[in-house]
Amino acid sequence: MIRKLAKNEHGSVAIEAAFILPILATMVLGGLEVSNIVSRQAELQTAAAEAAQVTLARSPDEASERATLEQIIEASTGLAADKVKMDLKYRCDTTATLIDDPTTCGTSAVVSEFVIITMEDTYTPAWTEFGVGKPVNFKVERRVQIS
Repeated sequence: MIRKLAKNEHGSVAIEAAFILPILATMVLGGLEVSNIVSRQAELQTAAAEAAQVTLARSPDEASERATLEQIIEASTGLAADKVKMDLKYRCDTTATLIDDPTTCGTSAVVSEFVIITMEDTYTPAWTEFGVGKPVNFKVERRVQIS
């Protein structure tokens, strides 16, 4: 009887499929989630590049102009208002540090003006619901010299 059962191959495909299908399903889900993560990062990078181009085309010196540009970025990326930020910073001569107040540079210093565009987002992959991994945080920052 044992010999008869050992030679019987009926059902072996079902057993093999029972082992392989969960692994394949996990790989497909993982591939889809990774492609969503990469896609979102590319979206944010593209939006930052467009914002930098708009900033170069028309320098947003006033706070209202920066707020308008922030709203455009928010609309194109679907980000909340607190996830997009535009700051005006200054550099004195060739120092590496950016400052908030250009009057601290001194009278003979060459003052360069920068707009810092920052976008933040969080993506929560489906696998976190199963206790695997954690949400992915994105932070894209562009520094655009406007003068």
